[in-house]
Amino acid sequence: MSRGFASNYRVVLLAAVLGLSLCGLGARVVQLHVLDRARLLASVANARRQILVQKARRGEILDARGHLLATSKSEVQLGVDPQVLRPQDEAKWPALAALLEMPLPELKRLFTTKTRVPAATKAAAPAQSGEFKFNFVLATTEPAKAPSEDEEEIDLDGVKRVRWAELRESISETTYEQVLNLGIKGVYGRRHYRRAYPQGTLAAHVVGYVNREETAVAGIERYADFYLRGKDGWCESERDGKSRELPQFRTREVAPVHGYQVVLSIDAKVQHMVEEELAAIAAKFQPKKATIIVSDARTGFILGLGNIPTFDLNNYGQADIAAMRNIAVADVLEPGSTFKIVAISGAIDRGLVTPQTLFDCTLDKIEYRGKVRGLPSEAHHFDHRLSVREIASRSSNKGAAQLAMLLGEETFYGYAKAYGFGDLTGFPVGGEVRGTLAPPEKWSGSDITRIPMGHTVDGTPMQIHYAMATIAAGGVRLRPQIIREIRDAQGETVFRYDGVAVKSVIAVQTARAMADMLKWVVVKGEGTAPEAAIPGFEVAGKTGTTQKLIGGRYSSRNHVASFVGFFPASRPEVVISVIVDDADAHCPGGVAYGNAVAAPSFKRIGEQLAQYLDIKPVSDLSRAPLFAANGGRR
Repeated sequence: MSRGFASNYRVVLLAAVLGLSLCGLGARVVQLHVLDRARLLASVANARRQILVQKARRGEILDARGHLLATSKSEVQLGVDPQVLRPQDEAKWPALAALLEMPLPELKRLFTTKTRVPAATKAAAPAQSGEFKFNFVLATTEPAKAPSEDEEEIDLDGVKRVRWAELRESISETTYEQVLNLGIKGVYGRRHYRRAYPQGTLAAHVVGYVNREETAVAGIERYADFYLRGKDGWCESERDGKSRELPQFRTREVAPVHGYQVVLSIDAKVQHMVEEELAAIAAKFQPKKATIIVSDARTGFILGLGNIPTFDLNNYGQADIAAMRNIAVADVLEPGSTFKIVAISGAIDRGLVTPQTLFDCTLDKIEYRGKVRGLPSEAHHFDHRLSVREIASRSSNKGAAQLAMLLGEETFYGYAKAYGFGDLTGFPVGGEVRGTLAPPEKWSGSDITRIPMGHTVDGTPMQIHYAMATIAAGGVRLRPQIIREIRDAQGETVFRYDGVAVKSVIAVQTARAMADMLKWVVVKGEGTAPEAAIPGFEVAGKTGTTQKLIGGRYSSRNHVASFVGFFPASRPEVVISVIVDDADAHCPGGVAYGNAVAAPSFKRIGEQLAQYLDIKPVSDLSRAPLFAANGGRR
């Protein structure tokens, strides 16, 4: 007899199905929570837990007037997660390829490559019970995935699924907005910072650069990296199945500390003057290399420093290694006649002579300490005795040698060391070298006559510059400085640098006497460089024309031409050095004299500086020699 729908057969069948389902569910629970617990726990932890790294913005490098020399630009890196692409968006792919200027087949390849062939037997070790494995990614409002060529994740079956493929390393904000407007799910960008140098080549050897790995390589970028780089922030968080952060699970959040600003003493306009003049020198004389340095005579701060060859900071990867070398501190040369200020000032400082003391500069030999010493030859013939003032202005080699002999080896060497030769100046960037100044016990018999004229000794352009700057500063050697201020991210000054006196070299009265004598160097008929005279201003300086050592011998066809000076002489404000290496081939007569190559550049830069820095001429020119614009030979 039928009992309707609920027959015994149907009840048994239903009970059996339910029983089997419960058994299967129980077995699955046992598998998940007991047998595969460690493996699954590691996978879940890896999938959900993450550390979000919030990148700090690198600080800016500014010139003395606030112009940007280095900054960090926010850029967008565009990528795709092939796992979440939708079929209905495929019609938009050609428009995206056009926006990115990418071949459509290449775009399709990246979009359709969703898995990778798993490694042969490479399996991750299971995490211990309760152990979390963190992924480190950069904070972003889009899916939190680390940017790599093709980021992958391994699913439970060991299959590698591509979750990130880079489409463009960098796109503009405008282009990114157009990409977002297409509405292609799975295509997203993440913002990051890239170092940029708005001025290109300007002050390249001072500013330095940061490479693609965000490592500071050279210049101020490297020296002040501690202040510039900032400190990244981070937070511990979780993400959902679509790789989106779950902000409600954020814990232990640490905000980033952005880098400090570094303000240099370099003035972009002065630097531009320097580099324009170097370009003119390169075009006219085609030298092997050249350096121009401009500093504040009162504080020692660098206002401009340039070298040729040079390079573009934004394209450092394409630069020649030689062009990246800061020759102002990394290369040495014999200073030549610019070194004569050591013997002249030393003899005056010790009271052994006055500017009016006379010396016979026609002699070929002289007795010194019981031995006859040969005196160096002269570039000019002198038919009368020269005063100390004329030894300086006419650049007499024999006169400088006799003054050094009056001092004696030890005392003369002491003054050379005090001026900074043979020691580091302390300039913070560029790989500075010491140069060579042997102690007297290592001198040959002729060195006492050759070193005073700047032979058998070498130094960097920076050492030569600050030797002359010592006279301009009243006899005190100043430390070359390039950083003026350190400011926090809000622009507040946290540290300010002042001028630093390294050593008192000569008395103030001696420095004044030297400045007065060096004014005659730029007087027509009296000095070696009337080409350096700036009308209306007292200019003090010294020429140098140095034979280069080629194959161990001094060459008569290869010279280093220089002019180092300051103005106004009685109230020094700026010191300028122009040093040009091997410009002989394009000079009249095949010899690059300091007055012909370097002195005119000194004058042109000086005239521009006088106007730009509002340097006032002396009120009483009757104290100074009358200046002319032409004449002279050396």
